[in-house]
Amino acid sequence: MRQKIELVITVLLLAGLIFASRKVSRYAASDNVKDVAGNKVVVDAGHGGSDPGKIGINGLEEKEVNLAIAQYVKELLKKEKIEVVMTREKDEMLSEDSGEKTKIGDMKMRVEKINKEKPLLTVSIHQNSYHDAGVHGPQVFYYESSVEGKKLAEAVQSSLNDLLEVDRPRKVNTSYYLLKRSSGTLVIVECGFLTNPEEAQKLQTKEYQEKVAAAVSEGIRTYLNAQ
Repeated sequence: MRQKIELVITVLLLAGLIFASRKVSRYAASDNVKDVAGNKVVVDAGHGGSDPGKIGINGLEEKEVNLAIAQYVKELLKKEKIEVVMTREKDEMLSEDSGEKTKIGDMKMRVEKINKEKPLLTVSIHQNSYHDAGVHGPQVFYYESSVEGKKLAEAVQSSLNDLLEVDRPRKVNTSYYLLKRSSGTLVIVECGFLTNPEEAQKLQTKEYQEKVAAAVSEGIRTYLNAQ
């Protein structure tokens, strides 16, 4: 009888240890990436097709730089087991209006796609321009009444400032159609100025595009880890 009782106790103890070890390993894994794995993120490459976006030095078109960086962001997030949905993956506009693709129609389709996917967050990749060629540096925009949008924007802006070693760090700001029409948490990342010769040159290189993407991805992970 005593042996049976000891056997039962031993079995219960082993079962408890197995359960505890599984629980510890589960939390150990989540501590590594927090709970970012499995979250859905929409990555929007601004403009495309007949809408080139901003035109910079030597005719540099924004749409090409946007798509390249967006694709690198997608690759980095997928490595973290984050589900990624792209609004576009080639040089195209997303809508047709009376047989002709229009910019406003394209914007509406982007908003519809984002709202349909219901992601945890959306990051829209863009490039900036200004009449003063000396103006440069990345800047992140969020919708002014969005608390989570501000948190995400600050995380991404901080990562961009640090990783890109920006000489004059910029702060987050508010604006844009996409921000006002999209539900959920969304930020627009203006990666740099195509009208600044030095920055425009860097934004055309694979190395710098990957660096920008790494900063954006790191900002997203920082935001997700804080949730």
